[in-house]
Amino acid sequence: MKQFRSSIRRYFITGLLVVTPIWGTYLILKTLLVTLEGVLGRVLQRYSAFYIPGSGIVVLALLIFLTGLLATNIFGKKIVEFWDYLLNRVPFVRGVYSVLKAIVDAISLQSKGHFNRVVLVQYPRAGIYSLAFVTGVTQGEAQNVTRENLVSVFVPTTPNPTSGFFVLVPQEQVVPLSMTIEEGMKMIITAGFFTPPAPETAKATPGGDEGEKSA
Repeated sequence: MKQFRSSIRRYFITGLLVVTPIWGTYLILKTLLVTLEGVLGRVLQRYSAFYIPGSGIVVLALLIFLTGLLATNIFGKKIVEFWDYLLNRVPFVRGVYSVLKAIVDAISLQSKGHFNRVVLVQYPRAGIYSLAFVTGVTQGEAQNVTRENLVSVFVPTTPNPTSGFFVLVPQEQVVPLSMTIEEGMKMIITAGFFTPPAPETAKATPGGDEGEKSA
């Protein structure tokens, strides 16, 4: 009976974890579209001779485009920086805004192809492992003055993965992981609350022979 209750609870929690993000995404999109259509659509109905249902959403798309156009020039960047400064000074709003901005920035970094794989590195000291992203193979003077083959690695911070530390790590000390860039981002943003499942193949021992061979 105890095992049955434990199974029911586990299945319920698993289902809740699956349904919650889907339902949350639906509610956010629905609220956003309905609200903006109501506000912008009402303006169009009042000041425009021609109104088609859904025009508010079209106007929203145009506003987003114009905002992006403005934010790409020097004047627009100053406005965005000032707005960012203000929101990060408001107590409650600061927490929500920083998390949402971190998620959007993380997706932006991923879409631009800055990272090519997820690894473990011993940072900030030996014996402590940090999740990191490989950005490439080190070249130039930094490689020439060292004996090891170095790998350029970005170690992000939590919960904002857009800030972090750039380190050069010997290739044999890099432990490759099978998780995707997106999974790595999720794990960092959630401070480990989200952990992707381990692959079915045998796990490599950090710093062991198997990890070194596949680095």
